Amino acid sequence: MTTLVLIIAAVLTALIGGLFYAYSCSVVLGLGKLSDMEYLKAMQNINREILNPVFFISFMGTAALLPLSTFLFRGHQPVFLFLLLASLAYLIGVFGVTIVGNVPMNDALDKFDISKSTMETARQMRDNFENRWNFLNNIRTIFSVISIISVVCACVWNKEA
Repeated sequence: MTTLVLIIAAVLTALIGGLFYAYSCSVVLGLGKLSDMEYLKAMQNINREILNPVFFISFMGTAALLPLSTFLFRGHQPVFLFLLLASLAYLIGVFGVTIVGNVPMNDALDKFDISKSTMETARQMRDNFENRWNFLNNIRTIFSVISIISVVCACVWNKEA
C-alpha cells in the first residue's frame, strides 16, 4: 500500500509540474504576443477555467500525498529524505508560491473589468500582472522539477516494491 501511495504521489507531482512547465515554455510565450486587452481576457478565462476538479485533484492531491508518503516511509533511508525534499519543495515552492503569489494576482485580475477599462488602464494592469506572474510561475516550475526528481529518486530507491 505504501508503494501505491508513492506511485500516485509521483504521478500527481509529474502532472502538476508538467502544467507549470507547459506554461513556462509555451503558454506564456503565446499569450505574450497578444494585445493588452486580449492578454487580460485570455488570462481571466484561463484562471477561471483552471478551477476544476481535475486541477484540484492533482494540485491538492500532491500537497497531501507527498507528505503522506514521507510519513509512510519514515525510517526508510534514503527514500524518506528524497520524499522530505520533494514535500518541502512542493509545499513551499509550488503550493506556497501559488497560494501567496499567483492566487492573489489571479483574484485581482478576475475583478478587473476589461469592458470598462481604457487602453491605458489595460496596459497598466498587464504591466502589474504579466512579468510578476510569469516569474512566480517559473519559480513553481523549478520547484516542481526538484519535487519530481526527488520523488522519482524515492521510487528508484524504494525497496518495498
